[in-house]
Amino acid sequence: MKKYFLLFVILTIALSSCKKYDVNKQNAQDDATIQTYLKTNNITAVKDPSGLYYQIITPGGNTRPGASSVVNVNYVGSRLDGSVFDQNLNALLALSQTIQGFQIGVPKIGTGGEIKLFIPSSLGYGNTGSGIIKANTILMFDIKLLGFN
Repeated sequence: MKKYFLLFVILTIALSSCKKYDVNKQNAQDDATIQTYLKTNNITAVKDPSGLYYQIITPGGNTRPGASSVVNVNYVGSRLDGSVFDQNLNALLALSQTIQGFQIGVPKIGTGGEIKLFIPSSLGYGNTGSGIIKANTILMFDIKLLGFN
């Protein structure tokens, strides 16, 4: 009986000491950080209802890719400190298999269009991160849409 009680106490302490992830709090922090970055760098961007900020450099053609499109893009992905974590020329990507920020942002331009995305962590890799991207990292992407189908 004592060992069950001891196990219960240890589990209770362990679980109560775990820091819970609060997506709303993280979104508010990311939003404030993005707004500060935009202001500091004199960048005018539009805020999507999702929380994504974007700046359309060139709108491109009138036809836009959809959620199930495969897009052909040139892109550079970086952090707000300017460090590049990924870049690709002539990449073919199924939009449905990309991070949410990409899925929301790329359809805002047509073929030949260029866009800069400021992606809050919840629309990127969230509180888990991925590879060299740490948890709760805000991402920036410079994207040129070469085509789609």
